[in-house]
Amino acid sequence: MYERILVTLDGSSYSEEIMAYAAGLAAAQGSALTLLRVVDKAADAPEAEAYLQRLAAAHGAQGECVVAPGDVATAILAHARQVPGTLVAITSHGRSGLLLPMLGSVALNVVRGSGGEPVLVYRPTGQAQVGAAALKVRSVVLPLDGTELSEAMIPQACELAKRIGAELEIVGVVDPRQFSGSDMPHSNDMKGLESGYVRNQARTLSERYQVPADWEVLHGEPAEAITGYISGRRDVILAMATRGRTPLKTALLGSVTAGCLRAAGVPVLMRAP
Repeated sequence: MYERILVTLDGSSYSEEIMAYAAGLAAAQGSALTLLRVVDKAADAPEAEAYLQRLAAAHGAQGECVVAPGDVATAILAHARQVPGTLVAITSHGRSGLLLPMLGSVALNVVRGSGGEPVLVYRPTGQAQVGAAALKVRSVVLPLDGTELSEAMIPQACELAKRIGAELEIVGVVDPRQFSGSDMPHSNDMKGLESGYVRNQARTLSERYQVPADWEVLHGEPAEAITGYISGRRDVILAMATRGRTPLKTALLGSVTAGCLRAAGVPVLMRAP
């Protein structure tokens, strides 16, 4: 599915936290693993290259330093497009730490400028073990709600699960807030309606993509329900689309995707519509 996993780094421990997932994906697919550092000035290149080579040697990867004054996201995307089938893997925060609530500007611009191609984004904790061994992803969790937006991630999620030998988990969420008081059906009725859709999707996608699939219906506020469902599990990738085409909506990523990125503790394979 992906010929190359391109990990973008800025020299900080925050940016390195995605390495275990990227290395695991590359190993499972037989993909090339490339570590990219973008610097503003040529004078910074030698130090950046030495850093990349040390890290690349530890992961069997290739290190590449690019001098590109100005827009880092543009440089990342240009480098990614040099090799068709490249998946960009990036943390939502780097040197700036965890001050921004959702996406840092570089990660945001990479997602927005990716032309609809998925980007693997991870929100670092500042506590993860840097330099950890490659992590085997065992489940790709795909939240679906029956909308065209949520179903836009089906091909990418299913193909990824198939290529890395992971299980596909289809989850739906019954959110009582969508109903007003007198219109609210019994919770069992809501869950029953949702389970039919989710169960059918799991069966259909398992047959179509030849991948093992399971399903679950959750209850509550969607972001909280999804993050609670995968709580304590590191061997998971979430697959979710962002909401909207306007800059504001894209920046916010949609409340559910943003909430999951912020609290799930696992990478999110996301794409802008």
